[in-house]
Amino acid sequence: MIYSFNIFGHKNILSTHKNTVEFTKERELTKNGDCIVGVKADFELSKLKQFLKFEKVKITIKVDDVSDTITAVPNKDFASNHELVIRLSDFSSERTFAIRADKAADDLNKKLVTALKDGKKAVVTVSEV
Repeated sequence: MIYSFNIFGHKNILSTHKNTVEFTKERELTKNGDCIVGVKADFELSKLKQFLKFEKVKITIKVDDVSDTITAVPNKDFASNHELVIRLSDFSSERTFAIRADKAADDLNKKLVTALKDGKKAVVTVSEV
């Protein structure tokens, strides 16, 4: 099973958070959101919920020919239709799509982060590991 959705970069993307990665449907971003790597996300909650039954998921972020992949454990309680958070820790909330991730925002490919800072569109693909 594979599901893809779009996110867009923003000039205020920092990608420096050491514990989380976030995609949001918000259109704007302040520099306080150092875990947010994409705005204007167009994901559908119902499609993402299909992945919550798996033991592990792979989340790939791709801009042009640059990409990076995060592997994590889906959070069965994910229920946010506005934000999608991926965490290194076991902490979960309804905003948390996945826990025990192998990367946080600070770990992402720096070329990918630069493209997102430039406002480029990215495709996020979720699949079962």
